[in-house]
Amino acid sequence: MSEPSGVIHDIGYQRYTGPRLGRRHVFGALYLHGLRTAFGFGRSAKAKIFPWLVVGILVVVAAGVTAVRAQAGVIIMTYAQFPDMMSWLVIFFVAVVAPELVSRDLHSGVLPLYFSRPLPRGDYVLAKLAALFTALWLLLGAPQLLMFVGAAFTQDDGMSGVAEELGDVLPGMLYAGLWAVVFGAIGLLIASLTGKRAFAAGGIVAVFLMTTPIVGTLSIMPSRTVNELALIASPPTLVQGVGVWTLGDLLVPPGQGGPRIGDFGPVYAIVLVAVVAGAIALLLARYRKVATS
Repeated sequence: MSEPSGVIHDIGYQRYTGPRLGRRHVFGALYLHGLRTAFGFGRSAKAKIFPWLVVGILVVVAAGVTAVRAQAGVIIMTYAQFPDMMSWLVIFFVAVVAPELVSRDLHSGVLPLYFSRPLPRGDYVLAKLAALFTALWLLLGAPQLLMFVGAAFTQDDGMSGVAEELGDVLPGMLYAGLWAVVFGAIGLLIASLTGKRAFAAGGIVAVFLMTTPIVGTLSIMPSRTVNELALIASPPTLVQGVGVWTLGDLLVPPGQGGPRIGDFGPVYAIVLVAVVAGAIALLLARYRKVATS
């Protein structure tokens, strides 16, 4: 019987000797990739249709509001009201983008590859959250910036008028950030529960839209306290309640009817912080479980 023999062939593999950039650069690359994914960059033309359709609608609305103000001097919508008026578009944007950010990774089974590198589970979650927060803030903030530029160039009061506009737009931009944080945290949590993007999208729409009738029911209850606390029952109206408390006339100008929250503004703020913190904590716990499953 002949002895087994073999030959080891040198096919050119070499040890990597370049720079090892470490955790911070991995986080940054994951964040940038997530932000590009939100707007369809680096993906097929089909993947760009919906996000840029939403962007186009919001820009057209902002341009229309700006044109009416410039020509007729009528303010149809304040900066702070813009996120409230466009909330339904934001819901569908989150329903499409959040599953792209996390459900696709679950479905394709690439998470073990991510976590085999110096990338803690928490960094993966925070990078995805930061990407979605940024995408949503840009989605709502960029049209407000367009409205500001249009208003600034049509001011008759010079720099004092521009300064006044700046004092109005900055709270509006911060309010857009509040919408981004709440919608992003809840949307990403729901999307992380399944690898099927259709199920994730349906779940996100259901949570945001199907809670709205609860607000309507509570708003017509005979108790005034229940009426003033009704907005807590749904994420979009919860954000609106905090906006009414913090922004006041910037969100609900004098003479316009708006939601009533009474003296419960601090309660709304506490609930909002608890909802966001709870969603992020559940996301972190979810990915600790995914990593070991």
